Amino acid sequence: MRRKILLVEDNPDIARGLAIRLKGKGYDIVGARDATVAMTMAVKERPDVVIMDIGLPGGDGHLVHDRLGRNANTAAIPVIFLTARAQPESMQRALEAGAVAYLTKPYRAEELLSAVEMALGD
Repeated sequence: MRRKILLVEDNPDIARGLAIRLKGKGYDIVGARDATVAMTMAVKERPDVVIMDIGLPGGDGHLVHDRLGRNANTAAIPVIFLTARAQPESMQRALEAGAVAYLTKPYRAEELLSAVEMALGD
């Protein structure tokens, strides 16, 4: 069974590159470009993992992560943050809230794929 990843990224070039890389590894990709659509897609699509930026239109990734955690239908979905925010406070907040990984851009493909495999238990 193919695993589904919700990719939440507002930069279309980064989103396209990530989608190509992840599809090449056999994952199905659904996308969202803002916080509101991210929540809707998480509930509707029930992805196996979420890869999410923090700087998003309509609310930041921390807010989306908090909302996912409070929704019984999405609380168990692992979240990987992939962001340009390298501040220790942002990373600490994400990891304390239960994110499985916090990666900074520019990212290394091997590091991202390893985080996805870890989040999926593969």
